[in-house]
Parts: sequence; structure tokens; C-alpha cells
Amino acid sequence: MTIDVGSKAPEFDLETDTGRVSLAALKGRTVVLYFYPKDDTPGCTNEGKDFSALLPEFQKAGAVVIGASKDSVKAHGKFRAKYDLKVELASDPDGKTIDAYGSWVEKSLYGRQYMGIDRSTFVIDGRGVVRAVWHKVKVAGHAEAVLKAVRALV
Repeated sequence: MTIDVGSKAPEFDLETDTGRVSLAALKGRTVVLYFYPKDDTPGCTNEGKDFSALLPEFQKAGAVVIGASKDSVKAHGKFRAKYDLKVELASDPDGKTIDAYGSWVEKSLYGRQYMGIDRSTFVIDGRGVVRAVWHKVKVAGHAEAVLKAVRALV
């Protein structure tokens, strides 16, 4: 399944280390939902730090930033505490939300094929419509590009 700009965003209701987060509860607000492979790995750590550093700017633009992976709520709590991450981190252990957004993909490493999370980001407007999409994200400069897209919605 592919989620394109203009598509209705798939609903999600996920647990975080601070409670639950759902698209329905965020109706009327811009949501930045980013999927990442694994807590406490270099790229995922840098991505979390970058989004956390810009969180005040996202908030000024009326946006909520949520990272999601298959890691447990407990792992997310440790990860957030270790790096003082400010963004919400949602646990999707069964991968249903990741799959619904088309971010569970076949990958290849050293000629070995396997299924994994495509580092991807979706900007969803207050009506639940996808307004921007990034796949195969390169972390450097990504949070800034997402912030620019969010600001363009205001």
C-alpha cells in the first residue's frame, strides 16, 4: 500500500511511554508522523535529536511530532531519557500502523533480502489528509525540510 500526498491518512492509536496517541485525538492539528527502524542506533538517535531540537518551532506552527517504531514502550522511555528526546515515541510492536502507511518494506543488506522499516515521514493536516511524504529518508537536514513543509501549511 502506498500513501501519497492527498490521501486520507490511516488512523492510528498507539501507546507511548507517557500514554496513548491517536490521529483521532489530534484532529484539527497538524501531525508529523515519522517511522524509524530502531531505538538507540546512530541514524535513529540523530533523527530523534533533530526533531527534538526543532520541536518548539513545530509547536509554534501548530504541529505535533511523533516518532514510531516496533520498539517497546519501555525501550522508547529509556531512549528518550538517554538522549533527552522531546518528541513522542509510539510503539507499534505488531507493525500494523507501519504497514498501513506503506513503511514496512523489503530491504537488502549485503545481498540478503529482509523486511524492515523504511525511514519515512508523513505530514498530516488537521483534517487527516496527507500533505507531504518522504521515503528512504537521509537524516541530515530532514527535520528542517519537514518543518518547512509544515510552515507552508499555515
